[in-house]
Amino acid sequence: MTLPLIPPMLATPGPLPPAAQDARWAYETKQDGQRVVAYLPGDGGLLLRARSGEDITAAYPELRPLGRVLGATPAILDGEVLALDDQGRASFQLLQGRMGLAHAPGRAARRAAQVPVHLVLFDVMHLGARPLLALPYVRRREHLEDLGLTGPYWSTPSAVVGHGAEALAATREHGLEGLMCKRLDSVYEPGVRSRAWIKIRNMRSEDVLVGGWLPGKGRLTGLPGAVLMGRRPGGRLRYVGSVGTGWSEAERSELAALLAVLATDACPFEPVPAVRGAHWVLPRLVGEVRYSVRTRAGMLRQPSWLRLRPDLTPEEAAVVDLPDDLEG
Repeated sequence: MTLPLIPPMLATPGPLPPAAQDARWAYETKQDGQRVVAYLPGDGGLLLRARSGEDITAAYPELRPLGRVLGATPAILDGEVLALDDQGRASFQLLQGRMGLAHAPGRAARRAAQVPVHLVLFDVMHLGARPLLALPYVRRREHLEDLGLTGPYWSTPSAVVGHGAEALAATREHGLEGLMCKRLDSVYEPGVRSRAWIKIRNMRSEDVLVGGWLPGKGRLTGLPGAVLMGRRPGGRLRYVGSVGTGWSEAERSELAALLAVLATDACPFEPVPAVRGAHWVLPRLVGEVRYSVRTRAGMLRQPSWLRLRPDLTPEEAAVVDLPDDLEG
Protein backbone atom coordinates (compact mmCIF):
# COMPACT_ATOMS: atom_id res chain seq x y z
CA MET A 1 0.00 0.00 0.00
CA THR A 2 1.23 3.51 -0.81
CA LEU A 3 0.82 5.64 2.30
CA PRO A 4 0.24 9.42 2.12
CA LEU A 5 3.02 11.79 3.22
CA ILE A 6 1.90 13.48 6.46
CA PRO A 7 4.06 16.23 8.02
CA PRO A 8 3.85 16.23 11.83
CA MET A 9 1.49 18.50 13.73
CA LEU A 10 3.33 21.05 15.86
CA ALA A 11 2.63 22.54 19.28
CA THR A 12 2.48 26.19 20.34
CA PRO A 13 4.46 27.36 23.41
CA GLY A 14 2.17 28.48 26.20
CA PRO A 15 0.98 28.05 29.80
CA LEU A 16 -1.17 25.33 31.31
CA PRO A 17 -4.82 25.44 30.24
CA PRO A 18 -7.11 27.19 32.76
CA ALA A 19 -8.09 25.02 35.71
CA ALA A 20 -11.76 25.20 34.68
CA GLN A 21 -10.85 23.52 31.36
CA ASP A 22 -8.38 21.00 32.78
CA ALA A 23 -10.64 17.97 32.15
CA ARG A 24 -10.74 18.80 28.42
CA TRP A 25 -7.01 18.24 28.00
CA ALA A 26 -4.62 15.29 27.96
CA TYR A 27 -1.06 15.63 29.23
CA GLU A 28 2.04 13.85 27.94
CA THR A 29 5.68 14.13 28.92
CA LYS A 30 7.59 16.38 26.52
CA GLN A 31 10.58 14.41 25.26
CA ASP A 32 14.02 15.78 24.33
CA GLY A 33 14.70 13.94 21.09
CA GLN A 34 14.16 13.91 17.32
CA ARG A 35 10.60 14.08 16.02
CA VAL A 36 9.80 11.35 13.50
CA VAL A 37 6.85 10.08 11.51
CA ALA A 38 7.00 6.30 11.11
CA TYR A 39 5.47 4.74 7.98
CA LEU A 40 4.61 1.02 8.18
CA PRO A 41 3.32 0.00 4.71
CA GLY A 42 2.27 -3.49 5.87
CA ASP A 43 4.97 -5.42 4.02
CA GLY A 44 7.41 -5.62 6.94
CA GLY A 45 9.19 -2.44 5.96
CA LEU A 46 9.68 0.78 7.90
CA LEU A 47 10.28 4.34 6.74
CA LEU A 48 11.22 7.06 9.21
CA ARG A 49 10.93 10.69 8.18
CA ALA A 50 12.24 13.65 10.16
CA ARG A 51 10.18 16.78 10.67
CA SER A 52 11.82 18.17 7.52
CA GLY A 53 10.55 15.20 5.51
CA GLU A 54 14.05 13.70 5.16
CA ASP A 55 14.32 9.91 5.13
CA ILE A 56 16.34 9.06 8.27
CA THR A 57 15.53 5.33 8.46
CA ALA A 58 19.14 4.21 8.06
CA ALA A 59 20.26 6.29 11.06
CA TYR A 60 18.32 4.03 13.46
CA PRO A 61 18.72 0.37 12.37
CA GLU A 62 17.49 -0.99 15.71
CA LEU A 63 14.00 0.38 14.91
CA ARG A 64 13.58 -1.62 11.66
CA PRO A 65 11.80 -4.58 13.38
CA LEU A 66 8.93 -2.21 14.22
CA GLY A 67 7.88 -2.56 10.59
CA ARG A 68 6.86 -6.18 11.18
CA VAL A 69 4.95 -5.73 14.43
CA LEU A 70 1.56 -4.91 12.84
CA GLY A 71 1.82 -7.62 10.20
CA ALA A 72 -0.02 -6.65 7.02
CA THR A 73 -1.79 -3.66 8.62
CA PRO A 74 -0.45 -0.35 7.25
CA ALA A 75 -0.03 2.53 9.68
CA ILE A 76 1.45 6.00 10.05
CA LEU A 77 2.65 6.80 13.56
CA ASP A 78 3.88 10.00 15.21
CA GLY A 79 6.67 9.85 17.77
CA GLU A 80 10.05 10.93 19.07
CA VAL A 81 13.40 9.15 18.90
CA LEU A 82 15.28 9.36 22.21
CA ALA A 83 18.69 8.40 23.54
CA LEU A 84 18.52 7.57 27.23
CA ASP A 85 21.20 8.25 29.83
CA ASP A 86 22.13 5.99 32.75
CA GLN A 87 19.13 7.27 34.70
CA GLY A 88 16.70 6.51 31.89
CA ARG A 89 16.20 10.17 30.96
CA ALA A 90 16.33 11.51 27.41
CA SER A 91 19.70 13.07 26.59
CA PHE A 92 19.93 15.22 23.48
CA GLN A 93 23.72 15.20 23.81
CA LEU A 94 23.76 11.40 23.44
CA LEU A 95 21.29 11.55 20.58
CA GLN A 96 23.46 13.99 18.63
CA GLY A 97 25.93 11.17 18.06
CA ARG A 98 23.17 9.19 16.31
CA MET A 99 21.61 11.97 14.25
CA GLY A 100 22.96 12.75 10.81
CA LEU A 101 24.02 9.16 10.04
CA ALA A 102 21.22 8.36 7.58
CA HIS A 103 23.77 8.31 4.75
CA ALA A 104 26.37 6.33 6.70
CA PRO A 105 24.67 3.00 7.57
CA GLY A 106 27.92 1.37 8.69
CA ARG A 107 28.63 4.10 11.24
CA ALA A 108 24.96 4.09 12.26
CA ALA A 109 25.10 0.36 13.02
CA ARG A 110 28.24 0.77 15.13
CA ARG A 111 26.74 3.69 17.05
CA ALA A 112 23.52 1.72 17.57
CA ALA A 113 25.50 -0.94 19.42
CA GLN A 114 27.01 1.72 21.69
CA VAL A 115 24.07 4.11 22.17
CA PRO A 116 20.75 2.45 21.25
CA VAL A 117 17.74 4.69 20.80
CA HIS A 118 14.15 4.34 21.93
CA LEU A 119 11.09 5.47 19.96
CA VAL A 120 8.15 6.79 21.98
CA LEU A 121 4.87 6.80 20.05
CA PHE A 122 2.09 9.25 20.87
CA ASP A 123 -0.26 9.42 17.88
CA VAL A 124 -1.56 7.46 14.88
CA MET A 125 -2.63 9.32 11.73
CA HIS A 126 -3.46 6.40 9.43
CA LEU A 127 -4.44 2.81 10.18
CA GLY A 128 -5.32 0.07 7.71
CA ALA A 129 -6.99 1.72 4.72
CA ARG A 130 -8.38 4.55 6.84
CA PRO A 131 -6.97 8.05 7.50
CA LEU A 132 -7.52 9.13 11.11
CA LEU A 133 -6.68 12.83 10.79
CA ALA A 134 -10.28 13.99 11.30
CA LEU A 135 -10.78 11.93 14.45
CA PRO A 136 -10.44 13.72 17.81
CA TYR A 137 -7.24 13.17 19.75
CA VAL A 138 -8.96 10.98 22.34
CA ARG A 139 -10.15 8.54 19.63
CA ARG A 140 -6.76 8.44 17.93
CA ARG A 141 -5.14 7.64 21.28
CA GLU A 142 -7.57 4.75 21.75
CA HIS A 143 -6.58 3.34 18.36
CA LEU A 144 -2.88 3.79 19.18
CA GLU A 145 -3.09 2.10 22.57
CA ASP A 146 -5.09 -0.79 21.09
CA LEU A 147 -2.09 -1.56 18.85
CA GLY A 148 -0.04 -2.56 21.91
CA LEU A 149 3.19 -1.14 20.50
CA THR A 150 5.67 -2.03 23.21
CA GLY A 151 9.01 -3.54 22.28
CA PRO A 152 12.74 -3.53 22.99
CA TYR A 153 13.27 -0.15 21.27
CA TRP A 154 9.79 1.41 21.22
CA SER A 155 6.87 2.06 23.53
CA THR A 156 3.58 3.94 23.86
CA PRO A 157 3.71 6.02 27.07
CA SER A 158 0.34 6.75 28.62
CA ALA A 159 -1.33 10.15 28.58
CA VAL A 160 -3.11 11.62 31.60
CA VAL A 161 -6.48 13.33 31.21
CA GLY A 162 -6.83 16.29 33.56
CA HIS A 163 -4.52 16.96 36.53
CA GLY A 164 -2.30 19.23 34.43
CA ALA A 165 -0.72 21.06 37.37
CA GLU A 166 0.27 17.76 38.98
CA ALA A 167 1.63 16.43 35.68
CA LEU A 168 3.76 19.54 35.16
CA ALA A 169 5.07 19.36 38.73
CA ALA A 170 6.03 15.72 38.18
CA THR A 171 8.08 16.57 35.08
CA ARG A 172 9.95 19.22 37.04
CA GLU A 173 10.53 16.90 39.99
CA HIS A 174 12.06 14.27 37.72
CA GLY A 175 14.18 16.71 35.71
CA LEU A 176 12.27 16.16 32.46
CA GLU A 177 12.13 18.62 29.57
CA GLY A 178 8.51 19.61 30.00
CA LEU A 179 4.87 18.83 29.31
CA MET A 180 2.67 18.52 26.20
CA CYS A 181 -0.96 19.58 26.61
CA LYS A 182 -3.35 18.25 23.94
CA ARG A 183 -7.02 19.11 23.69
CA LEU A 184 -9.13 15.97 23.71
CA ASP A 185 -11.31 17.09 20.79
CA SER A 186 -8.42 18.25 18.58
CA VAL A 187 -8.08 16.84 15.07
CA TYR A 188 -4.64 16.15 13.60
CA GLU A 189 -3.43 19.19 11.61
CA PRO A 190 -0.48 18.12 9.42
CA GLY A 191 2.37 20.64 9.44
CA VAL A 192 0.38 23.19 11.46
CA ARG A 193 1.61 24.82 14.67
CA SER A 194 -1.70 24.52 16.46
CA ARG A 195 -3.03 26.05 19.66
CA ALA A 196 -4.82 22.75 20.29
CA TRP A 197 -1.41 21.42 21.33
CA ILE A 198 0.55 23.43 23.91
CA LYS A 199 4.14 22.75 24.90
CA ILE A 200 5.59 23.82 28.23
CA ARG A 201 9.35 23.66 28.64
CA ASN A 202 10.90 23.31 32.08
CA MET A 203 14.23 24.36 30.59
CA ARG A 204 14.65 27.23 28.16
CA SER A 205 17.17 27.48 25.33
CA GLU A 206 18.98 30.51 23.99
CA ASP A 207 21.71 31.45 21.51
CA VAL A 208 24.80 33.01 23.06
CA LEU A 209 28.12 34.42 21.88
CA VAL A 210 31.32 32.87 23.24
CA GLY A 211 33.66 35.56 24.58
CA GLY A 212 36.15 33.49 26.54
CA TRP A 213 36.96 30.20 28.18
CA LEU A 214 38.39 28.64 31.34
CA PRO A 215 40.99 25.84 31.26
CA GLY A 216 39.86 22.38 32.28
CA LYS A 217 41.38 20.40 35.12
CA GLY A 218 42.17 16.74 35.65
CA ARG A 219 41.17 14.69 32.62
CA LEU A 220 40.19 17.94 30.90
CA THR A 221 43.66 19.47 31.19
CA GLY A 222 44.51 21.14 27.90
CA LEU A 223 40.84 21.45 26.94
CA PRO A 224 38.29 24.16 27.75
CA GLY A 225 36.58 23.35 31.03
CA ALA A 226 33.94 26.01 30.46
CA VAL A 227 33.16 28.81 28.04
CA LEU A 228 32.06 32.32 28.99
CA MET A 229 28.75 33.38 27.45
CA GLY A 230 27.56 36.80 26.36
CA ARG A 231 24.53 38.59 24.94
CA ARG A 232 24.19 41.95 23.17
CA PRO A 233 20.96 43.51 24.52
CA GLY A 234 22.15 47.06 23.81
CA GLY A 235 25.05 46.76 21.41
CA ARG A 236 27.63 45.82 24.03
CA LEU A 237 28.49 42.23 24.86
CA ARG A 238 27.16 41.53 28.35
CA TYR A 239 28.42 38.55 30.35
CA VAL A 240 25.62 36.12 31.25
CA GLY A 241 27.57 33.27 32.85
CA SER A 242 29.72 30.25 32.10
CA VAL A 243 28.77 26.78 30.88
CA GLY A 244 30.89 23.68 31.42
CA THR A 245 28.60 20.73 30.69
CA GLY A 246 27.06 19.23 27.57
CA TRP A 247 30.17 18.28 25.53
CA SER A 248 31.84 15.00 24.79
CA GLU A 249 35.65 14.97 24.95
CA ALA A 250 35.78 15.01 21.14
CA GLU A 251 33.50 18.04 21.04
CA ARG A 252 35.70 19.82 23.59
CA SER A 253 38.74 19.15 21.40
CA GLU A 254 36.92 20.59 18.39
CA LEU A 255 35.92 23.62 20.45
CA ALA A 256 39.50 24.10 21.68
CA ALA A 257 40.72 24.38 18.09
CA LEU A 258 38.07 26.95 17.23
CA LEU A 259 38.84 29.02 20.33
CA ALA A 260 42.58 29.01 19.62
CA VAL A 261 42.00 30.72 16.26
CA LEU A 262 39.93 33.47 17.93
CA ALA A 263 42.30 34.22 20.83
CA THR A 264 42.68 37.88 21.82
CA ASP A 265 44.25 39.82 24.71
CA ALA A 266 41.28 42.16 25.03
CA CYS A 267 38.19 41.19 27.01
CA PRO A 268 35.13 41.47 24.72
CA PHE A 269 32.68 41.82 27.61
CA GLU A 270 31.51 45.18 28.95
CA PRO A 271 31.86 45.43 31.88
CA VAL A 272 34.72 42.96 32.38
CA PRO A 273 33.42 40.00 34.43
CA ALA A 274 35.20 39.01 37.64
CA VAL A 275 36.34 35.62 36.32
CA ARG A 276 39.81 34.48 37.35
CA GLY A 277 42.01 32.68 34.83
CA ALA A 278 39.88 33.54 31.80
CA HIS A 279 41.22 33.37 28.23
CA TRP A 280 39.49 35.88 25.96
CA VAL A 281 38.37 35.27 22.37
CA LEU A 282 36.80 37.37 19.65
CA PRO A 283 33.02 36.84 19.98
CA ARG A 284 32.50 35.06 16.66
CA LEU A 285 31.28 31.65 17.84
CA VAL A 286 27.54 31.22 18.35
CA GLY A 287 26.28 28.43 20.59
CA GLU A 288 22.91 27.27 21.88
CA VAL A 289 22.55 26.57 25.59
CA ARG A 290 19.75 25.27 27.77
CA TYR A 291 19.07 26.88 31.14
CA SER A 292 16.43 26.95 33.88
CA VAL A 293 15.82 30.67 34.52
CA ARG A 294 17.49 34.04 34.11
CA THR A 295 18.36 35.81 37.35
CA ARG A 296 17.58 39.47 37.94
CA ALA A 297 21.26 40.18 37.30
CA GLY A 298 20.83 38.61 33.82
CA MET A 299 22.78 35.40 34.53
CA LEU A 300 21.62 32.08 33.06
CA ARG A 301 21.08 29.51 35.80
CA GLN A 302 21.97 25.82 35.36
CA PRO A 303 23.20 26.22 31.78
CA SER A 304 24.10 23.19 29.66
CA TRP A 305 25.68 23.37 26.21
CA LEU A 306 23.50 22.06 23.38
CA ARG A 307 25.40 22.76 20.16
CA LEU A 308 27.39 25.17 18.05
CA ARG A 309 25.27 27.27 15.69
CA PRO A 310 27.35 27.66 12.50
CA ASP A 311 24.08 28.56 10.75
CA LEU A 312 23.93 31.85 12.69
CA THR A 313 26.25 34.82 12.35
CA PRO A 314 27.21 36.77 15.49
CA GLU A 315 25.05 39.61 14.20
CA GLU A 316 22.00 37.36 13.85
CA ALA A 317 22.48 35.98 17.35
CA ALA A 318 22.89 39.48 18.77
CA VAL A 319 19.60 40.97 17.60
CA VAL A 320 17.18 39.47 20.11
CA ASP A 321 14.85 40.53 22.87
CA LEU A 322 15.64 39.14 26.28
CA PRO A 323 12.83 36.78 27.33
CA ASP A 324 10.61 37.58 30.28
CA ASP A 325 11.83 34.73 32.45
CA LEU A 326 13.56 36.57 35.27
CA GLU A 327 13.83 34.67 38.52
CA GLY A 328 11.82 35.97 41.43
